[in-house]
Amino acid sequence: MRRRAPLGVSTSILLLLFAAFSAHAADVKKDPTEIGGRNVSKGVNLYSLDREVALGKQLALEVEKQAKIVDDPIVSEYLNRLGQDLVRHSDVTFPVSFKMIDSEEINAFTLPGGFVFINSGVLKLSDNEAELASVIAHELGHAAARHATRQATREQMINLSAIPLSVMGGIAGLAVRQVATTLAAPMTLFHFSRAFETEADLLGIQYLWNSGYDPGASVDMFERVESMERKKPGSVSKLFRTHPQTEDRIVKTQRDIEQLLPQRAEYTVNTSEYEDVRTRLYELTKPKVAEKESNVPTLRRKYGNDLE
Repeated sequence: MRRRAPLGVSTSILLLLFAAFSAHAADVKKDPTEIGGRNVSKGVNLYSLDREVALGKQLALEVEKQAKIVDDPIVSEYLNRLGQDLVRHSDVTFPVSFKMIDSEEINAFTLPGGFVFINSGVLKLSDNEAELASVIAHELGHAAARHATRQATREQMINLSAIPLSVMGGIAGLAVRQVATTLAAPMTLFHFSRAFETEADLLGIQYLWNSGYDPGASVDMFERVESMERKKPGSVSKLFRTHPQTEDRIVKTQRDIEQLLPQRAEYTVNTSEYEDVRTRLYELTKPKVAEKESNVPTLRRKYGNDLE
């Protein structure tokens, strides 16, 4: 007669296997030579990719209704070309769109399904193309890892865990509850956990390196954002000032660059096109000076004999 192993032993084995799997997945994310052939979005996710893209498209339309989008063809084409080059050197497996919002606030965010928005203030704050690319690469880290819907899934599971299945009608009731909470989910899509932000930093410097840009530009941009926040408190969006403290992010990012990224003989730091587009953006977004109306009569005061 075959003896059944105690439940505790089986559970321990499963936990060990899960820990080993998680460790392997984490190691793969630290290997930039595996970019494009790895899955960095592993984790519990109630959203299929199709559903995620549909949700992101809906939210992107709402953003475009409420925000002023920079529609200049030269600026838009440059941002899209820069973004798509980074996409080709990332782990993203679905189409990504890039649009610029006309706003001086330092901010950038990624909606589910690869809809990336960059404020014009970010381009103005950056000092070269590599620094601008570092912001886009970080956002692509969020997109590739599908952080938005994984974050929404966590929030839904936390809310659901407090409600007994018997109250919701078992598994069928659970499915209904998931659909009902979908409308509230977008509220959580803009706030990533500390772990997700740290992971996007890690993936971002890898995508930057893989695209030929100096990964140290990420550190330069962190320092630039920190300096701007000290100089003009409130100029940096709360969403952009992510959970990890900037000083901690700088130290960790520098360490990851030194330990994880192979050295290259040379990197791209800046281009003349970046300088031209940045200058053009300043011209497009500078305050309009009201022109004097030429038809307004000018009154002249008379002196001397003219008053007699």
